[in-house]
Amino acid sequence: MAFLVPASETMTKRGRFAETTIGYVHIDSRELRHADGKIHISLAIDRVPKFTFVEFYEKAGKMNAAAFLEHAIEAFPYKIHTVLTDNGIAFADLPKNRTGPNSVFVGLHIFGRTCVEYGITHKLTKPYHPWTNGQAERMNRTIKDATIKAFHYPDIESLKAHVLAFVKTYNFAKHLNALRWKTPFEAIAHAWTTNPSIFKINPRYLIPGPNT
Repeated sequence: MAFLVPASETMTKRGRFAETTIGYVHIDSRELRHADGKIHISLAIDRVPKFTFVEFYEKAGKMNAAAFLEHAIEAFPYKIHTVLTDNGIAFADLPKNRTGPNSVFVGLHIFGRTCVEYGITHKLTKPYHPWTNGQAERMNRTIKDATIKAFHYPDIESLKAHVLAFVKTYNFAKHLNALRWKTPFEAIAHAWTTNPSIFKINPRYLIPGPNT
């Protein structure tokens, strides 16, 4: 079996990401500190419509990263064709273990195996260049600014509930300049009208009800 070797992500000369199609998802994980301790937030954001999905884990690690990828695949209403991550051990093996004799013994990283299973291309940022995963970095920062940097929470569950509410509002009510003042959901709905073949479900089923 040929192992998938993730390719490094590149940017244009102007520092912008090259244009791509819907289904190119940036994934990252960050720590949220709280008076009661800390929790890890995993985040996936599509490069094109900016639609975002998050989950929480007690620990960061490759098993949770692979589980999060599977949940993100289920959450997005269309096929994810490419995933961009950093070079952290949650997403990729050490460079010395990716190719050569060591790869025979180590095998493909579980995150990479999950990508292969779902037909997803896994790309990595350049080592020591975290800003090349800028969309995920910025969204993580936006979430922190809107939550833990602005409010005090009585417990972890209150923090998690606020983060989820913020992301829902962002997806369905935040009009973005980058999307010509559409919301991420409106951008997805527009993509549905132009190319429904890439979708697994009609995105209108994503619209939250009054009790969600």
